Formats: sequence, C-alpha cells, structure tokens
Amino acid sequence: MTSLTVWAGRHAVGHLSHDPGTNRFAFAYTDEWARLRNAFPLCPQLPIRQDEISSEQHSAIVRQFFENLLPEGEALDHAAQVNGISKSNLIGLALALGRETAGAIRLSVGDTPPSEPEVLREIGRPELSQRIADRTKEPFSVWDGQVRLSIAGYQDKIAVYEHERRLYLVNGGLRASTVIVKPVPARPQLAALPGNEFLCMKLARAAGLSVADVWLEYLPQPVLFVRRFDRLARQEAVDRLHMIDGCQALGLSVGMKYERPYGDKPDVREIRDGASLRLLFEVINKYSVQPVVDRMALLRWAIFQVLIGNCDAHGKNVSFFVSPGGLVLAPTYDLMCIPALEDAKLDRTLAMSIGDAFTAGEITPFDWAQLGRQAGMRMAAMAKQMQDLARKTLYGLDAAIDEATQAGVPKEESGRVQAYVVAACQAVADAAKNVAKVDPNTSQSAQVAPATDGAPQSPARD
Repeated sequence: MTSLTVWAGRHAVGHLSHDPGTNRFAFAYTDEWARLRNAFPLCPQLPIRQDEISSEQHSAIVRQFFENLLPEGEALDHAAQVNGISKSNLIGLALALGRETAGAIRLSVGDTPPSEPEVLREIGRPELSQRIADRTKEPFSVWDGQVRLSIAGYQDKIAVYEHERRLYLVNGGLRASTVIVKPVPARPQLAALPGNEFLCMKLARAAGLSVADVWLEYLPQPVLFVRRFDRLARQEAVDRLHMIDGCQALGLSVGMKYERPYGDKPDVREIRDGASLRLLFEVINKYSVQPVVDRMALLRWAIFQVLIGNCDAHGKNVSFFVSPGGLVLAPTYDLMCIPALEDAKLDRTLAMSIGDAFTAGEITPFDWAQLGRQAGMRMAAMAKQMQDLARKTLYGLDAAIDEATQAGVPKEESGRVQAYVVAACQAVADAAKNVAKVDPNTSQSAQVAPATDGAPQSPARD
C-alpha cells in the first residue's frame, strides 16, 4: 500500500493511498483536520463526514479528483518522461507534481509538511524568449530539469512567482507561483491566440464579468501572463486558496469535460454524460454559499461565451473556491474568440450546449429559454440579461480593442474579433426579443416559430 499525505499549509488534511493489488484508491481525512473550525473538504464528493459508500465508488471519486489536478496531452507526457513515471501512475505523478497544484493542497511522503529551503531562480525575458524558440528541442514545461507545470490543460504554460514585474521559478519556502505564463502556441496557425485571449479577457471585464488579471508582452514572441486567483501574495509569503474546477465539482473525470464526451458523430452525439451547464447549475444550487449570485454569474458567463464565439468553454474552464461552508464561483479565465482564429480551422461545436444547441447557428429562443430555466430565471428576466450583456459587451468593445492595440495586438487580429462579436451581440439581442414569449415547459416543436424579419441570425458554423 502506497500512501501520500495531503497538506493545506502546515495542516495534514488527509492521506491518499493506493493498493496495487486491487488498483483501488482511497482518501481519508485526518482527525486533526476534521476537528478544525475552518476545515474544508477537497470537493463536494469527498465531504469530511462522508456517508458509507462502496470501496469501488470511493476509489473512482478519489482517482477522478486527483487526476483532474494533472496537466493533459503532451504536458502530461513530458511530466511522466522527465520523472521516469508511467503516465497512468497517478500516485507517482501526484508526488512529482503535487507541490504546486491548482488550489491549496500539496502532496508529500511522510507525516511532516514539505519544508525545503526557499530557492528563487529569476527568469529574464531574454531567457524566456529563447526557451519559447527552443520548444522543439526541450519541452517548455521543463526548466532546470524539473517540470514547472502542474495545472490542467493542453496549452504550453509554466507557473512562476512574480514580484515587481520580475519572474522567478520558486522551490520550497513560503512562496508559491502567482502567475501563469502562456506563450504563443507552437502551431503557426494559432499565432494570434495570446492577443485574442488578452482582448477577450479585457472585453469580459468591460462587460462586467469577474475576470482574472492579465497582461500581454512581446519578447518578441507574444506571451500572455495570467495572475492566479488561487494565490494571495503577502510580504515574503504566498497564501494558497483552495479551488476546484467544474469536473471536480461534478465528480467527473477529465475525459468528461465536454458535454458530448464521445464526440459528435451520429451514433454517439446523443450521449451527453459529460460536464454541462445544467449540471453546473445543479452543483451551485446544492453546494454554493451564495446560489443566487453564483447562478447569475454562471448564466452571464455562458451568454458571454456565445457573444465571443468561445466554443471550447468546457467543464474545466469553470472553477469554484472551496470554503468550510461550500462553494463560490471563481473568476473567469481561458476566454477566446475561436472564429477569429480562422486559419487554425478549429472545431465550432460548443463544448457545453445552450439548451439543446451545440453550434451558435442552431441556438433558438427556445434554447436560450431552456438555459434561463436551468438558471432559475423567469423568461422576461432571462431576455433582459441577454440584452443587457450584449449591450455592455458592444459598449466595452472599443475600449478593449484600444487596450489590445496599446499592448501590441495587430489591428487585423482585433478586427476579426470585433467583426464576430458585433454580429453575435446583435443576434443575441434579437433572439432575446422572443425569449420572453417562450414557454420553456413545452417542447421546441410546439413553439410558434418567430417571424423572419430579416434580422441577423446567430453566427453560423463554417
């Protein structure tokens, strides 16, 4: 039996164990943690005082939670290779990467908290630029022979400590990473992605969404910097705030982050067992400490994804802070206008449906009404939210583009985002006029089709 200790600060939260013979995982909170007034559960499916469930079900919940902490794709391959571990070895990867996870927890062997002396190694911008250029020779996530990424996702990134605009790799001590560094992707067709994401994040803030802080630099390669909202920097120390993503909140594996987890082909497209807006609203209703506030925030997040054409807004792009009392929706991140990245020929299928629609062009007033019903909204109020967010997004577009231009984003790139957003805002505002007339309790086929008066339709899938 292999066992790791899970820590929050200097408190032992519990023990993660694995039985190689049965290939089952288990997690048990320590008595010390269970007695603390400010103790929080790792996730809703692992409450501190848990009802009896089968060892098989418990094992699946534990595995899914910790697997969701790991990177994906090539980043996971590199992490496994550098550490000489099979990428199916969850305990090994958790130990190798578990000092700097998303959220508050850290993992180690033994019953004493990690206490290595602090080492700060500065990364200058020239070195960062050179490492971006050398990605074909050495994975970007590996620095000084150590994997510097323990955050979920496919895109190249590293986690660094930032102080007075200087960047550091940090090991040990009381500090931790505070910024995610996201360089331009290696794929040439995605060269506009950092500027695109910067503009969409600034636009979201202008529209009134709670958004992670970002800035953009050209080294000369474009690099997006995202300030971590699960870290709170203090003098000489960094506090880690516990946070989980949507899949962890739902008790789903990373492979279920899309609502259609098996794809869009006719034989599997009706299987919708993955993360969805409907399920996320249910999690908020059950576990949020401020359900009314969080339902509204998630609703506006979902509408905004359509306004900017972010088809890849999946279950791991939603996060929650975890407190002793429950969950609180975290700020928005990973926003992009996918149709503006036209050279990349990315899929336009929505990661999570609006109603029953999986492309922007298929969304009807009935689908919007279904979304409103999931959020607990009356139809008139839903229509007002759509109109309000479309108006604020259009109103903030010029200012967001100005910020992008000042940051160095080419006008051609901003122009493609602008053209899409303007058309999408008009389409959503027009659809809102009919939403108030919809009875979401009846089937879509029973609804009266809205008159076609020449108004712009939702942006169609290419």
